[in-house]
Amino acid sequence: MSHHIPEGALSGRTALVTGSSRGIGADTARYLAQAGADVVINYRNKAPRAQRLAAELRELGVRVLVIGADLTEATSVAAMFDEIAREFGTLDILVLNASGGMEGGMAEDYALQLNRDAQVNVLEAAVPLMSGGSRVVFVTSHQAHFIHTTPTMPEYEPVALSKRAGEDALRERIPALAKRGIEFVVVSGDMIEGTITATLLERANPGAIAQRRESAGKLYNVSEFASEVAKAVIEPVPADNTRLVGDIGSFTED
Repeated sequence: MSHHIPEGALSGRTALVTGSSRGIGADTARYLAQAGADVVINYRNKAPRAQRLAAELRELGVRVLVIGADLTEATSVAAMFDEIAREFGTLDILVLNASGGMEGGMAEDYALQLNRDAQVNVLEAAVPLMSGGSRVVFVTSHQAHFIHTTPTMPEYEPVALSKRAGEDALRERIPALAKRGIEFVVVSGDMIEGTITATLLERANPGAIAQRRESAGKLYNVSEFASEVAKAVIEPVPADNTRLVGDIGSFTED
């Protein structure tokens, strides 16, 4: 399985990856930069990590913009896109990777605010900078994508439901995006080894990840899954706008 988009395949194109100071977002930004894209790294509170990643990507000879923004705050999102417009003028690739809801001490509806409302707001704010041939990629999990037909761990259910609500809200915008020549694809993967979500789930439900690994045969790690997200940026969009990564044997479609 090739982990790389061909070098230079994204030269002259600009990509924003939300939540890209660490994890899947950071590795996705790496792959896009390796393929020649100028990259916007967005983070909520991990500024030093975001700056370290930016320094690493600039070594590849691409332009990198680092923007701290809370995606649940409309003014913060607007300011981010103003900065992207000033720096790059256009946006060709939007990877909606940021998500959450397992964090402690957040408001009751935080998962929905971040995983549904913020995703839609970021997309709406991005569209004026995007033109024909650009692409939006929404990153989700099988646990969320199949939540209406396959139950998940109780600890993860509120997050899964909120992510599926986000996916549905974004899919409703496909016809409007298509009119502008903007393509849309959902990339869904199983539990990913080494992510924050996996760690929090393991804490709430010890043995959960091992059980999932056994059932799936293999779980992708962060870098492997990020490579699939990056490939979704250039490979043809499937007819149902969905790329399912890894085994889906234990999940059912509705």
